[in-house]
Amino acid sequence: MAMNKVRINSDVELKDRLVAINRVTKVTKGGRTFTFAAIVVVGDGNGIIGWGLGKAGEVTAAIAKGVEAAKKNLVQVPVLKGTVPHEAAAKFGGAQVLIMPASTGTGVVAGGAMRAVLESVGVTDCLAKSKGSSNPHNLVKATIAALCEMRDAYTVAGTRGISMNKVFILIVAIVLSPFIR
Repeated sequence: MAMNKVRINSDVELKDRLVAINRVTKVTKGGRTFTFAAIVVVGDGNGIIGWGLGKAGEVTAAIAKGVEAAKKNLVQVPVLKGTVPHEAAAKFGGAQVLIMPASTGTGVVAGGAMRAVLESVGVTDCLAKSKGSSNPHNLVKATIAALCEMRDAYTVAGTRGISMNKVFILIVAIVLSPFIR
């Protein structure tokens, strides 16, 4: 995940998306004190994504703090033709996520927190399933972890030190091997 870290310039337009707001009550001798915690996702719609948590006495201040925290926590993930390059699964806390590529026109088939992350990163077609905890904090972190595990063919070729043609020949050979016998 550390390899995907991204620094942004001021010219990159990041769109923020609110995932969840939690009202926290602290009971003191003088009465109840309410504070708000907001988890926010920011993305450019072209492969850059980040999440942040903001806590404040008012909702708008919590969202603003969350956006600032998210801008400090950006990662680059591969998005190919509006979908993810391959299947990926990840776990964070009690939340487990599975993200699969889908054909054009499918749309983002995902729930709540996962949908916010996938749409912010620029994915327009994919299938996703969450298992275990539905806590939005853990779902956002697990979804971003799954996206960070993804590698496109160019990255694989560079890591292995082979040409793109050999990568695709290997992929075709693996896919067709059960039928060639």
